[in-house]
Amino acid sequence: MAKPHVDYSLYLVTGRDLLPPGKDYFESLEESIRGGVTLVQIREKATDTGKFLEIARRSLEICHKYSVPLLINDRIDIALAIGADGVHLGQADMPIDIARSLLPPNSIIGKTCNNSEHVRQAVEEGVDYVGLGPVWGTKTKDVTAPTTGPRGIGTMLDELEGSDVKAVAIAGIKSTNVLHCLHGSVSPASNRSLDGVAVVSDIVASIDPFTAASKIVTIVKAFKRARSEQTHIFSNPLLGDLSVEYDAESVKKAVGKALNDIKEFGPLVHQITNNVVTTQSANATLALGGSPIMATAPEEMEDLSKVTGALLVNFGTIQSLAGMLAAGRNANINRKPIVFDPVGVGATQYRKTCAQELLNEWQATVIKGNAGELAALANSNEVQARGVDSVGNGFADPAEFVRSLARKERCIIALTGTTDYISDGYIVLKLSNGHPLLGEITGSGCMVGTCVATFCAGVSLREHAERVGGEDDGRLARGKTSKAVGRSSLPLSTSSGNLRPRKWKRQQKLKSYRHVSVEIH
Repeated sequence: MAKPHVDYSLYLVTGRDLLPPGKDYFESLEESIRGGVTLVQIREKATDTGKFLEIARRSLEICHKYSVPLLINDRIDIALAIGADGVHLGQADMPIDIARSLLPPNSIIGKTCNNSEHVRQAVEEGVDYVGLGPVWGTKTKDVTAPTTGPRGIGTMLDELEGSDVKAVAIAGIKSTNVLHCLHGSVSPASNRSLDGVAVVSDIVASIDPFTAASKIVTIVKAFKRARSEQTHIFSNPLLGDLSVEYDAESVKKAVGKALNDIKEFGPLVHQITNNVVTTQSANATLALGGSPIMATAPEEMEDLSKVTGALLVNFGTIQSLAGMLAAGRNANINRKPIVFDPVGVGATQYRKTCAQELLNEWQATVIKGNAGELAALANSNEVQARGVDSVGNGFADPAEFVRSLARKERCIIALTGTTDYISDGYIVLKLSNGHPLLGEITGSGCMVGTCVATFCAGVSLREHAERVGGEDDGRLARGKTSKAVGRSSLPLSTSSGNLRPRKWKRQQKLKSYRHVSVEIH
């Protein structure tokens, strides 16, 4: 008998100890499935065999009533006894080959993987899917492996290239961060994404599991739909429609349209920036037509993210890491663009650690920095830094560097200097209208970050104004320029567009991505 088709979109892992007071487990399970759960795993680590058997048998009846597969965690004897659809095994559980010999041939077998080596081994063992994580911290089980963040999940997904093994992420995933998890957890090399997410407490602990499940599965399916609608195999769902011809005139028109958006909407631009440039940054925002607000208290971030057009996080002087973390989380929740300016990130180990924590906690839309800063962020020794300044002549191939880093970080990268390079991971835009003297002005680079965030806010508010209702589009941030220049997005200012030629062929390989050079003066 052939294995059943499994939809891994929303994988519920049960935990009866998490049920809210007065909530019946079987009632919660059925409501969750009706809300959109597509796969269920029964986990009963501290339950006697007899009780486990009873719970599993009744759970199977409910799952099969809705044609949802049911897996048993660890206990192959329970799976065999009730005729479950398969099992999920941990690193210390029964070997896969023995489990496969005991179970019916059509059984689904999944395995927990905490690193790339685990994934490689699981593929060799012939599992059907891998559970990758822990993504974030969780209280639902004892976790000894370090958290990976979405970026770590993306690296593990590289190991699935060429296999039919499916993948779900697990630990700490909920409706408020599931889109960040999906967007960030994409293989930089092959663009392989997750097949779904495994959720525990956000559904089980809810008094309304139907709604809790519905929220998450809506986001997951929107993300999958956005990826399937992209015209190219390496498309990035953050970025929207990408077909456009690029030349200097089209970019200038896009800049003009985006500037008009700023003037029209007067966006409030939230800036957590260093205290050396607060006044200059505020004045730059006002000069463009925006309105600055400088706030660092974590307690303000939830409210501010609902009314601002974009967020700039510049940690030239790291005074409130908690405020930066909270601001980014809430900006992601409200689909607002985030510009990250890792000023002087290579100067100290503390700055490097803070940058990694921020990028694992929320998804940046644009990362802007000089050669030294971006080299430190990418763990490259090609360019060194002295404080906030770069040392040396820069990268041997800056276009390939920014393209590679953009794919890794799943965002637009802006490398600033006498010559600027901007990439979304596919096409690179080169701007040759800088001047060495700008490096002699205090705060000039920080003001570039302010300008980027202000333009992001303008184009994002334009799309929000034009988008009324409708289904979730699966994008983490929004903002496109006018149809007069195609449906492109503005480099250095947007969260939803790529620099890509109109006739982009699906079969093109990563190495053949065009480097579009546009000179603007």
